[in-house]
Amino acid sequence: MTIRRIAYETLFRITEDGAYANLALKDAAAGLDRRDVSFLFALVYTALDHRAYVEYVLSHYCKRQKKAVRTVLLLAGSELLYLSTPAHAVINEAVSLTKALGKSASSGLVNAVLRRMDRDRDNLPPLPTDPIERLCIQYGYPAFLISEWVAQYGYGNTERLLGAKPTDLQIRAQYPFTTEKLKKALPVSFSVGALDPNCLHVSDGFDVTQNELFRSGKLTVQNEGAMLICRSIGAVKGKRVLDACAAPGGKTAYLASLCENDVELVAWELHPHRKELMDKTFSRLHVSAQTECRDASVLCSEAIEQFDAVLLDVPCSGFGLLADKPDLRYRKTDADMVSLLAVQKQILSVCSRYVKPGGTLVYATCTISRRENEEQVRSFLAEHPEFELLEEKQYLPYADGIDGFYHATMKRG
Repeated sequence: MTIRRIAYETLFRITEDGAYANLALKDAAAGLDRRDVSFLFALVYTALDHRAYVEYVLSHYCKRQKKAVRTVLLLAGSELLYLSTPAHAVINEAVSLTKALGKSASSGLVNAVLRRMDRDRDNLPPLPTDPIERLCIQYGYPAFLISEWVAQYGYGNTERLLGAKPTDLQIRAQYPFTTEKLKKALPVSFSVGALDPNCLHVSDGFDVTQNELFRSGKLTVQNEGAMLICRSIGAVKGKRVLDACAAPGGKTAYLASLCENDVELVAWELHPHRKELMDKTFSRLHVSAQTECRDASVLCSEAIEQFDAVLLDVPCSGFGLLADKPDLRYRKTDADMVSLLAVQKQILSVCSRYVKPGGTLVYATCTISRRENEEQVRSFLAEHPEFELLEEKQYLPYADGIDGFYHATMKRG
């Protein structure tokens, strides 16, 4: 099977059958050599990243096609416009793929459409004049989210937000291994995080999971924004800390590292398979933590006022990570937010009861959404006057150079 056939089938699973890109690509890459895996990922992620615009351009050249032909055109059109493959190779491969799929009757159409796209690449159909619609098509984000960001940050900053894509690999050392030792041991170039000096941004081509430092638990992959959430909890060395929505366990592990393992950690996770993943993470990183399968939205009476600090990395829309997960942009709807907001509010209200008087509560997400972030915290503080806000931060990719994380640190009086 050719690599483009594999890319086609993977893209079809994602766009037509609703598969998640990371899982579909993991399945598709099994057994392929490294070069083919790189090309496969480039083909599929390029098509997903530019899907809205490529489909918009295609709509000017041909009427709506059946799913198979539509996917071939999306895959080839994205490669034609955004990758460096010679045009004749893209077109010939697309025609051959169409025939191999049993769609020979459409091969002439595929050939004609792609040739016209290539001929018109410097004069493609203009984008819509409506500003929101233009951004939706150009960047592939849902209209309700763009409208919310425009209202919050203005049109210019929203476009900067849509265009900012921090995509480098970010890693850190795990105690007792140190950041300085990791810098000396890395076989690739790196830069130090601007906001957390323990975060190292490494160059492309580093297969981290095959590195002995990773396998021995001396380094792990973690987003700098996630690391900053851990730091926002403050000094908890020698104290008892609950991570109530902990899987896959990266934040709990970083808390252990920051405290040089002098901290009593409890980590909850709702789903058994994710708890198993978390346990494996802790085992690899040599982290000692009490792990439980528990629903953070349901009160645990035994935990009331038992923790010096509670970290809530609550389920969220993930809008701060959409640059890295282009398939998720097409799944998000405004209606999804209603139930999500209710879950967040319930978790925040319930888990606040586990904080000792004088203790710390951190509410965090990986999203850029006032409804999920600032408004949730304001509502909570209005209903729980025993807590006061100490610090609040929304990270923005275009301003901070990292993904869109949020955290609010509160103290119980």
